[in-house]
Amino acid sequence: MRILSPVFLLAIALSCEQPITCCGQAGASIGLVGDPEDVTSPTAGGTVLMGGSTDVDEAIRWMLQRSGGGDFIVIRASGSTGYNDYIFGLGTVNSVETLLINTREKALLPETGKRIREAEALFIAGGDQANYVKFWANTEVSAAIQYLLNEKKVPIGGTSAGCAILSDYIFDAQQGTVTSSEALANPYVPAVSLSKSFIQIPALANVIADQHYTQRGREGRHVVFMARLEKDFGVNQPRGIGVDEQTAVCIAPDGQTTVFGIGKAYFLQGKTMAEDCSPGKKLHWHRNQQAVQVHVVAGSPSGTEAFPGSSWPSTGTFWFVESGVLNKTP
Repeated sequence: MRILSPVFLLAIALSCEQPITCCGQAGASIGLVGDPEDVTSPTAGGTVLMGGSTDVDEAIRWMLQRSGGGDFIVIRASGSTGYNDYIFGLGTVNSVETLLINTREKALLPETGKRIREAEALFIAGGDQANYVKFWANTEVSAAIQYLLNEKKVPIGGTSAGCAILSDYIFDAQQGTVTSSEALANPYVPAVSLSKSFIQIPALANVIADQHYTQRGREGRHVVFMARLEKDFGVNQPRGIGVDEQTAVCIAPDGQTTVFGIGKAYFLQGKTMAEDCSPGKKLHWHRNQQAVQVHVVAGSPSGTEAFPGSSWPSTGTFWFVESGVLNKTP
């Protein structure tokens, strides 16, 4: 292993106009661009929650900057190597490699975990979070991701399904997807399948994320998820982060949160427990029209500060549910 110096970083940027493509070393690798030799660079942690659809260049650059120009690993359970050239072209980086981890057998391989541990930045592509839970939980993959978070302190991000599994609690889609109307009509319909994530990020404690947010009308189901967290998991004042498509929430280790992109991010906090969250019944979470406080932040190309530190925002409007119907105060 060699140390990546600033001079070497510059040399990579100047000499790699045509990235070298190779098969990579890990059993799950499906392609690498850049220098195949592992390097070490100084990193700064951070988390990116991306809402799906077209990726947000500024958020990837945020990760690249915090990676120190080292090795960038993309993991996925379906798809191909489309991220390799895209990420390599956004900034200084030693290499970008994609690992296709689409079975538990691949996820249990020691070389898979080893390669992930060598990353200076990790990105989880979109797909189906049910597969990520089924293939990756309690394997070399989950252990390696936690090592990157706790020991190496590298930036980690994900889009769509990759975003879903980064929050403390997740809609794991083990029974397929669910619409807002279905969830509000019965919070315990089988498709509302929730679990504790196999990835633990301190900045996202007691948070459940949702993506493709307003584009797919997911606000209602997100509120149901939060009501279930309090009822079934004992989470006091559960929190949610909803992210629109083409939008990304970037969270620094100190909690400073910035929103990039063309959509909005929604920061939700349940204020008191739902009056009625029961199987077979419509959700009723009214609380004098102040059930869930919602702080909305519009993204921008340069980044919009959502809140400056670890304190959750204490301002915003309110959402409430009356007999299965979501309402929003002006």
